[in-house]
Amino acid sequence: MPVEFLGIAGTNDATEIRPRTTASSFDKEYTLKLARAHEDFGWDRILFAYGSGAPEPAAAASYIVSHLDRIQILLAHRPNVSYPTFAAKTFATLDQISGGRVTVHFITGGNDAEQQREGDFLTKDERYDRTREYIQIVKKAWTSREPFSHNGTHYQFNDFVSDIFPVAQPRPNISFGGSSEAAYAVGGAEADIYALWGEPLENTAEQIASITAAAKAAGKPRPRLQVAFRPIIAPTDELAWRKAESIVEQIKGRVAGNPVFSRMLSLTAPQNAGSQRLLAIADSVDRFGKAGWTATSKATGGGGNSNALVGSPETVAEALLEYYDLGIDILSARGYDLLDDAIDFGRYVIPIVREEVAKRDKKIQGVA
Repeated sequence: MPVEFLGIAGTNDATEIRPRTTASSFDKEYTLKLARAHEDFGWDRILFAYGSGAPEPAAAASYIVSHLDRIQILLAHRPNVSYPTFAAKTFATLDQISGGRVTVHFITGGNDAEQQREGDFLTKDERYDRTREYIQIVKKAWTSREPFSHNGTHYQFNDFVSDIFPVAQPRPNISFGGSSEAAYAVGGAEADIYALWGEPLENTAEQIASITAAAKAAGKPRPRLQVAFRPIIAPTDELAWRKAESIVEQIKGRVAGNPVFSRMLSLTAPQNAGSQRLLAIADSVDRFGKAGWTATSKATGGGGNSNALVGSPETVAEALLEYYDLGIDILSARGYDLLDDAIDFGRYVIPIVREEVAKRDKKIQGVA
């Protein structure tokens, strides 16, 4: 099966190891430079992430697709910030601008404080229920040429029909993530792509089984699978581990010295199941698999995509191929130096993985 690579579309150069040095939180030149690096070095798609105080991702994505011809977009969206009919038009318009390059990643929200910063005071279970309803409305708005009404738990409207439809047919793909039973239920029923944070192979296999069961219960095929890691690469494994140790010390220094940054992290008691899983794994193991490392996750309180893969390009590629062999065909990677790491990963890791995947495909097809 084909393999795809997802990178990050940062609008400035800040990471866990340093504050931004760009002119503002949305630096147009840097945003375009980073996106172009992904396009030039073999990546398939870039994620425009969402944060309560961050630049609006759909507008930033529109800027990029107007300047680049190939790179695809994964647009993160929280249902609490706009009405679903309005969001459906926004996504369809962006898909028209891009020529059909948009996938939408719906974020239910696992942190009450972060959600409440933009007026969302629902409980976590209520948020999952709302997300399911929201996605269903967006799908219908993308595909219905006739007016329709809706009378649900969270949304009510009459006689809506859009005059803007996506290029992608029958509709753009829906991406979803989460590590709770509620997340599996919604994603298994509604998503085309299920996104996971990087964990040891056996833990990832458990999650895949839960997603598969949820999709089966909903009468749907299992979504495609995506896994995310933080690659730390160098010419040799030894040099990569030296680099990794330095990165963890920089993370710890940034957390200790920046209250604005550290308030975004729940270092000891995160609310979301994904971060709880990452911390539990970090408490039990420091290294896993061919290149996995939990120290980066522990330093950020399991903050999002935070487990690392450490090693030479060959070692990191071998580690990623183990997840591909598990059934995951979208590999997400984001370094700690957004631009340089995107270039290095694209130049040295992606070609190895693609070559090995091609060999596997030939073997499956019975081609010598």
